[in-house]
Amino acid sequence: MEGLSTRQLKVGREIQRDLAEIIRSKGMAAFDGALLTVSEVRISPDLSIAKVYVSIFPSAKQQKVLELLEGEKKKLRGELGRLVSKQLRIVPELDFYLDTTLDYAEHIDELLKK
Repeated sequence: MEGLSTRQLKVGREIQRDLAEIIRSKGMAAFDGALLTVSEVRISPDLSIAKVYVSIFPSAKQQKVLELLEGEKKKLRGELGRLVSKQLRIVPELDFYLDTTLDYAEHIDELLKK
């Protein structure tokens, strides 16, 4: 997290919290029955772009859920805008990325069992 300003960190955490709530309110059915977690949000220095890292379980549905998120990007940004309009002048563009740390940990766990 080096090089990120306090403002970037605060805005990132706020967006993470709000997006997690928006996604939770839609329910698992909206995402093909997958469990979706917003694990991190990194915001650009000018606060215009938010890189949203999500972990998806089961991992077999990752690609499908990422496609669903991409399709819902405008709606999610609109809902986020209503929540952060008091704190932010502009609502950042949302870019979704897969957080693979759980897959990595699972892989390490499997290797250790051998």
